[in-house]
Amino acid sequence: MSSAASGPAALVLADLQTIFAGRLDAFVVYAPTHAPRPSLAIVQSLELADLTACAARAARWQRAGAAIPVLLTPREFARSLDAFPVEFGEIIDTHEALFGADPFAGLVVATADLRRACEGQTRSLLLHLREDYMEAGGDGRAVTGLVVDSAAEFRALLTLLARLDGQRLAGRDLAAWAGDRLGLDARTVSDVLHVANSPDGSVDAVRLFPAYLAAVEHLARRVDEWQGV
Repeated sequence: MSSAASGPAALVLADLQTIFAGRLDAFVVYAPTHAPRPSLAIVQSLELADLTACAARAARWQRAGAAIPVLLTPREFARSLDAFPVEFGEIIDTHEALFGADPFAGLVVATADLRRACEGQTRSLLLHLREDYMEAGGDGRAVTGLVVDSAAEFRALLTLLARLDGQRLAGRDLAAWAGDRLGLDARTVSDVLHVANSPDGSVDAVRLFPAYLAAVEHLARRVDEWQGV
C-alpha cells in the first residue's frame, strides 16, 4: 500500500465516496514533491449540494494535511487537456490512482497545446519583467526582488521547453541544454537557476538583470518560432 493510500488523501477519498457514492469514477493524487499532494476526482455529476457537502469537510481535510481536491465531470475532464496542458501534463506524469480506473491511462498532452502554453507564459514573464523594472525606479532592492520573485517561473518555462524537446532536465543539465538548443547564455541561465533554487544573495541580481531580460526576450522569439529544436 502506498503512503498516499493510507495518508491524508485517504480521508478525502473516504469523504468523497460518502458524498458522491456511485457517482465517483476516479480519484488520483499527483505531484509527489508537493506537500500536501494535490488530488483530483472525476465525478459523474456535480451540483451545488455536493460542493456544500465538501465545504463542510474542508477544514477537516486541511487539519489532516490534505489538499482540497479538484472536482471535474467526465465532460469537463475531456475538454480540459488542451486548455490546461501544463497542469495536466504534470498530473499525467506524476499521478497515482487511488480509486477507480486510471483516467489518465494512455493520455498525452499535444505538443502544439504545450507550445502555446509556453508562449503565453514566456510573453507574460517578459511583460512583467519590463513593467516591474520600470516600477522599481532604479531601486536596487526592488530589482533584486523582481529577479528573485520571477526566477522560479523562468526555471519552470525552461523545464517545459525541455519537455517539448523530449528531455527531463534540471540544474546544470537544464542550463547546458538551454545554451545548446535555445541559444541562451548558459552562464546567465545558471545564475537565474541558482537564484530560483537558492536565493542566498551569492548572485548579484541587479548586475544579472540586463542579461536575464535579454534571455527572456530571446526565449520569447524562440518559442514563437518553435517547430522543435
